[in-house]
Amino acid sequence: MADSVAGSGVEPTVIADRLDIIYKVIAGQGGKGTAATALRRIVNRQDRPTIREVHAVRNVSFTAYKGDAIGVIGRNGSGKSTMLRAIAGLLPPVSGAVYTGGRPSLLGVNAAMMNDLTGERNVVLGCLAMGMSPAETQRRYAEIVDFSGIGDFIDLPMSTYSTGMQARLKFAIASAKTHDILLVDEALATGDAEFRVRSERKIKDLRDQAGTVFLVSHSLDVVQETCNRALWLDAGVLKLDGPVDEVIAAYIRSTRAG
Repeated sequence: MADSVAGSGVEPTVIADRLDIIYKVIAGQGGKGTAATALRRIVNRQDRPTIREVHAVRNVSFTAYKGDAIGVIGRNGSGKSTMLRAIAGLLPPVSGAVYTGGRPSLLGVNAAMMNDLTGERNVVLGCLAMGMSPAETQRRYAEIVDFSGIGDFIDLPMSTYSTGMQARLKFAIASAKTHDILLVDEALATGDAEFRVRSERKIKDLRDQAGTVFLVSHSLDVVQETCNRALWLDAGVLKLDGPVDEVIAAYIRSTRAG
């Protein structure tokens, strides 16, 4: 684990200023529903579904710096993934703002994965979507496939892949390019121990190349081995922001007390 760069005069890359995110979900009778459920109710002239607002991120403020690898921890439903999507510009805040000093790349979005195409075509399209030239894509192709561990499945459609295989290929594509800000959501929870070690090493390499990495993970060991800093979210509220060891220790104490 490396020392935190916060406060050392390094250029900020992400500033969250009193960020609030609220989104709406459709809830049918007796629980949550889906858009398809809502459409069937309308067609069948049944009661209209209930629209429920979820206040997922509440007044969150922090500053990230070049060279930071920031683990985002917390229980399920604490707002971790929502916050990453807001940093990526995919969810507009209802109040507050996110300022970025580079282009945020959310793992799996820029990779442009298409289930009907082979893994090979997805690698090529994903690299081009990230702004790599055809020549650079060709140079990096074998390295990406080898890193993913997909093997001969690279010639088969993505629809034949397991969820873990898809996540590994997405990570391999996304990490093939140096990013100003890379947002990784639970990708390291997939695959075997060897892949997790390679992924952790890759994130450290991205940090060394002066990028900023945000990592959402339920594995505290992965966060502790990979990150220099952590944000602990609880019910959308930022409970603690600081050196990774201190934040994880406080989080563990809280879960044991609860």
